[in-house]
Amino acid sequence: MTLEVLELSGRLLSGAEDPAEHTGLVVGGSVLDELADDVAFVRSFGNVTAVVDDGDLLLVDAGGPVHAVGVHEAVRGWTRAPLRTAVYTHGHVDHVAAVPLFEADGDRVHVVAHARVPDRFDRYQLTNGYNGTINQRQFQLAEPIFPTGFRRPDQVYEDRLSVQVGSLTAELRHDRGETDDHTWVWMPDRRILCTGDLFIWTAPNCGNPQKSQRYPAEWAAALRAMAELDAELMLPGHGLPIAGADSIRRVLTTSAEWLESLLTQTLDLMNVGATLDDCIHTVRVPAHLEGLPWLRPSYDDPEFVVHNVWRLYGGWYDGDPSTLKPARRSHLAAELASLSGGVGVLAARALELADAGDLRTAGHLAELAWQADPTDPAARDARRQVNRARVAAESSVMARGIFAWASRQARPEGDRA
Repeated sequence: MTLEVLELSGRLLSGAEDPAEHTGLVVGGSVLDELADDVAFVRSFGNVTAVVDDGDLLLVDAGGPVHAVGVHEAVRGWTRAPLRTAVYTHGHVDHVAAVPLFEADGDRVHVVAHARVPDRFDRYQLTNGYNGTINQRQFQLAEPIFPTGFRRPDQVYEDRLSVQVGSLTAELRHDRGETDDHTWVWMPDRRILCTGDLFIWTAPNCGNPQKSQRYPAEWAAALRAMAELDAELMLPGHGLPIAGADSIRRVLTTSAEWLESLLTQTLDLMNVGATLDDCIHTVRVPAHLEGLPWLRPSYDDPEFVVHNVWRLYGGWYDGDPSTLKPARRSHLAAELASLSGGVGVLAARALELADAGDLRTAGHLAELAWQADPTDPAARDARRQVNRARVAAESSVMARGIFAWASRQARPEGDRA
């Protein structure tokens, strides 16, 4: 058995090694680890759990389009047992791609998912181009990438469902969290918990600025419900497996507390009439949670979670009347450039502020200069340099992707690779 991965996981939990190198949130290969008799875990961009019982194979999740072949090859290199049941923990494309490859082997696969997964697939068809652009920007890809066509579930459920594979019972439970269609899976006989993306070895992905609504209260409740099970092996949607009931309980309860704190702080401010601006510059992660290795903001950002809480409970109006029915941004930018003495003045001041470390204000001025005249060399240069500095200053993949995109946009024509 390849248990080295569990030893590595323990070192990451202790802080002895940096989890950022092992999160699975970067594109890489697919590596299979056998964790127990007839239990394997495929580390990929979108992990896969494989369990064999009475000669039949169960998969929890099925990897993404880029890694589907690798997932299939890894599982087939471990077992020839026919795939009978595949559970999608949710409909994100990095969890649903490999089933057709097993069906091409002749396996008759029964796919089970929450009832909202087909709705997600329908939405993906409607917004294919937008999602391709998001992926390009978020992961700094050369071109837009997003699949078309999905292997839809054969069976859906609403709240709870028990699935039988051989003598193995897998209990499926629905909770809204990162998505509205999320399933987590509990195998009580083996004390195995599959969290999907409710736990991914980073701060919860509860604020992605380019994606649809997330649900922090229900997410935290799901984490606490999972913590009460005393699982001995936890297999997440991204990152490494975790062994031991005490460790599993700790990472789940602290993740719940992280979400609950941001939610409560934001709602408290909203309830006394604060604006969104007040909230995002006031709410903070509690100090005792901020340094935990599994809660680092390497993918999402706590500030983005505040935005998401506001959107969920307060709508899109941010409390600033000038944004209710705003002028076109380029018109406002041109007016401000004229008042300040020209685009060059805005651009120069943006660079001064960036050099002084005030990247937030520098970002505003550089963007105003660019919006006033995107052909102006000084505006281009300021936007490029300021956003490059912002990339270097950020920890989250999402923030770095957006700032890098803006920096590339400002390069001269013919130099945007």
